[in-house]
Amino acid sequence: MIHPKQRIFLVDDDTDLLGLLSLRLNASGYEVATAESGEQALADLAMFHPQLVITDLQMGEMDGMALSKEIYRRHPTMPIIILTAHGTIPEAVTAIKEGVFSFLSKPFDTKVLLEHIEKALQLSGYTPEKIVKDESTAWRKKIISKSVMMDELLTQVQLIAAGDASVFIHGETGTGKEVLARAIHNASSRRNKPFVEVNCSAIPEALLESELFGYRKGAFTGATQNREGLFQAANGGTLLLDEIGDMPVAIQPKLLRALQEKEIRPLGSTRPIPIDVRIISASHRNLEEEIAAERFREDLYYRLIVLTLEVPPLSKRREDIPLLTRHFLSKLLEKTGRAVTGFSPEAMEVLLRAPWPGNVRQLLNVVEQAVTLSTTPIIPAMLVSKAIRNEPEEILSFTGARERFERDYLIELLQMTLGNVSRAADLAKRNRTDFYKLLNRHKLDPSLFRSPG
Repeated sequence: MIHPKQRIFLVDDDTDLLGLLSLRLNASGYEVATAESGEQALADLAMFHPQLVITDLQMGEMDGMALSKEIYRRHPTMPIIILTAHGTIPEAVTAIKEGVFSFLSKPFDTKVLLEHIEKALQLSGYTPEKIVKDESTAWRKKIISKSVMMDELLTQVQLIAAGDASVFIHGETGTGKEVLARAIHNASSRRNKPFVEVNCSAIPEALLESELFGYRKGAFTGATQNREGLFQAANGGTLLLDEIGDMPVAIQPKLLRALQEKEIRPLGSTRPIPIDVRIISASHRNLEEEIAAERFREDLYYRLIVLTLEVPPLSKRREDIPLLTRHFLSKLLEKTGRAVTGFSPEAMEVLLRAPWPGNVRQLLNVVEQAVTLSTTPIIPAMLVSKAIRNEPEEILSFTGARERFERDYLIELLQMTLGNVSRAADLAKRNRTDFYKLLNRHKLDPSLFRSPG
């Protein structure tokens, strides 16, 4: 997601100050949105996607501190600056302890405020130069998303990549944990060194130790030559221990020793070998539950879980489904050369409403199956339903069929006009008032059909 301008969200119940600050920040090159209360700010936050929030402290029912806490709950890396005419030292100390970036008393010097803004954006990774650099190196190019949740996650990835601490990625099967691990590696200073992945659940226990640490000739029957393990293969780079929750208990002490001592000992060797590897681990399992069940060592847990990332399931970011579908379709058509041009509106609706227990991986499989079996340029809903293993819909009543046609017709108009209600109403030969009534009846939001800025 490329941001041509840095976006700042102003929150204050003083409309005169909002107007004045907006003018000053616009003149300084920022894109600005405003809200006159904390409640309105929370409602508008997801639509504006700011990179910094500036809020008054004393406001109506929700003051600046309460607003800050709620914003941090939703967006942990969002920098916040609090302005107030009622500022006191205890309030400032409390604000900083709660994670607020800075606290300025009114009246304030605009130059000082701009310095605070610039510093807050720099420390949060939002400088224009950094954005251009990151996009040009394409560290996140394989992550297809316009979701606010994923944008927040990638902000955390960018911050985490700058360090060298161990990272644990948790998420349901098929959410793309391995892709996120690669993004961390590609955004880090280790990007030109190896990225090595091992799936701990796919390798038998008898072989996992030798795969990780290697072995020397004669260490066991069949060991006819020396072999490097994956730790050595990843030296200087990143090692992803995927499905770490499935690692056999017998191997866990040896992994813990390697992480503590930063060295490994191949099977059959008496000499330790130093290693320099960043560890990223991932699992769909709850490791705390695995510890309680005595299937995972607590001391290893604390070595691995220095930093944690939670990958949202596809059902929590449905706005990405059309984007991912088009991406997968494009890649499949390049490979197969099929004469398929897209999904029907009804088919896309099925995709948007599906539960997706298998997440992004399941969506890819569904698109691939639909493309393979489609005999028409436009993939129909029935084929998608079959691919998702839904039961065929029962025959609709005349009224139900008319309602479906009306809704699909409205969706098609909004797609054609990119959410422009005036143009859509003209095409339908209806006045805007009647057209809005139709949209409300079918619970269609034109803003969802507009191209992302």
